[in-house]
Amino acid sequence: NTALLNAAADHAPAEVTVERHTIAGIPVYDADLEAADFPPAVTALKDAIAAADALLLVSPEYNNSIPGAFKNAIDWASRPSADAARVFAGKPTGLIGASPGNFGTTLGQAAWLPVLRTLGCDFWAGGRLIVPQAGKVFDADGELADEKIASRLNAYMAGFAAFVRARQAG
Repeated sequence: NTALLNAAADHAPAEVTVERHTIAGIPVYDADLEAADFPPAVTALKDAIAAADALLLVSPEYNNSIPGAFKNAIDWASRPSADAARVFAGKPTGLIGASPGNFGTTLGQAAWLPVLRTLGCDFWAGGRLIVPQAGKVFDADGELADEKIASRLNAYMAGFAAFVRARQAG
């Protein structure tokens, strides 16, 4: 999915800048830690999401659902609850993912929808990108090597960018 994120940045329209962030360094959520010493990595992630014009989640699928570590990072970013709207409410949000399996991230993406709805994200449902058999789609250097997926990624990124521009204009 890091390779898919990099490919999304490469296939974004010329006027779009994709900032890449990871969930590295985000601890397991703990209400006591939240109250005592809010993690700087979480503050940085929250501020990056809040400052962005849009949010593109690039998520794998584990056991037919959301990866626990990724969900944990989003849970942290929604804390404290009084600050969740600053970070997520009305944020144009897209979702893509890659998987080594034959069905891509179909169920994982479906599992994200109630979370995004709860956070108040403005989810773009006008396009969908699910990349199955990721090992055959990316080369040994992590470069997108499948023209069909590249074409679909171009279309997704163009559509998502248009969605974000429409939200900004209106």
